[in-house]
Amino acid sequence: MIEGIMTEGFFTNLKAGRFDPDYVPVFESKLFFEGEKRSRQVVNFAVLLSLATVIATYGVITDSTASVIGAMIVAPLMTPIMASAASISMGASKRVVSSLILVILGVISVILIAMVLTAIVPGQMVSLTQNPQITSRVNPGLLDFIIALAAGAAGAFAIGRQEIADSLAGVAIAISLVPPLCVVGITLFHGGFSEAGGAFLLFLTNFIAILIAGTVMFGFMGLPKAVKMDMKAETRKKAMAGILVASIILIGVLTVASYQTYTVTNNQIIASDVVTGWLGPASSYQVEKVVLSGKRVDVTLLGEGQIPPLETLYLSMGQRFGHPVLISIHTIPEKQATYPAALVGL
Repeated sequence: MIEGIMTEGFFTNLKAGRFDPDYVPVFESKLFFEGEKRSRQVVNFAVLLSLATVIATYGVITDSTASVIGAMIVAPLMTPIMASAASISMGASKRVVSSLILVILGVISVILIAMVLTAIVPGQMVSLTQNPQITSRVNPGLLDFIIALAAGAAGAFAIGRQEIADSLAGVAIAISLVPPLCVVGITLFHGGFSEAGGAFLLFLTNFIAILIAGTVMFGFMGLPKAVKMDMKAETRKKAMAGILVASIILIGVLTVASYQTYTVTNNQIIASDVVTGWLGPASSYQVEKVVLSGKRVDVTLLGEGQIPPLETLYLSMGQRFGHPVLISIHTIPEKQATYPAALVGL
């Protein structure tokens, strides 16, 4: 009974505390680059986005998580995306177009600046396969879409309420916008077109999810009714239809990508287990690395001595995967030395 009263009171307060009409002018001034302040707002946007790109690009290259997080806070790209969601909710077609143009220009700018910044750095400092800041942003899945939906809803709710509007910086950390675009620039410069495509897909995932969640949240908060302007319901319907179609396509792509990632990870685990079982507990070798690529597995072993018959491993792999697997074994002699020997055991 108490829980029922608390729940009813929560939703009553939530409904009563919908979008404040008096807050609308402040809300619009934060999101839309209009009026006398337009030039100044555009300059602020360009400067902050450029600096955020520098921070994120070199943060990714140097594998500095702190720098990447700092870039997320500095980057203002969330603002025009939220403005797009608000414009769709209000049915303001001109604002939708102007906000989306700003997003597109920002995206292109970040990618180009990241490519230029990458050109300055020696090539040996950039690893497309070993840098976790890169590898973690080139294989988006459905979970990334869900995270972005939650972050978009949180961002819309925060900026829609004057007393918690400053929480938007925290939302910017939760969702990644500029870093994936920087990864696109970095990988494009080094010819990693597949990685660039994956990173751009992550950005699109976040972008579309923010649009969906933001539009729905603004509508739930009563923004269309609070704004005193001529709204076009047809504009809202067309925009929502476009977003829905894009979402369906995106979810399909992410579903396939998630399944492929799961399959690769699962097969990698299976291959590692087969190698470990092939060596046995009494082996003098330790498994350093097992890399499964298509119908080939590369195994790196650490140690010395006789290895078990390769035919046994070949047959085990074929049995587990249902097809022949080419085996490639690499051994690394393990040698240990301690100096000075007199200090051993201290």
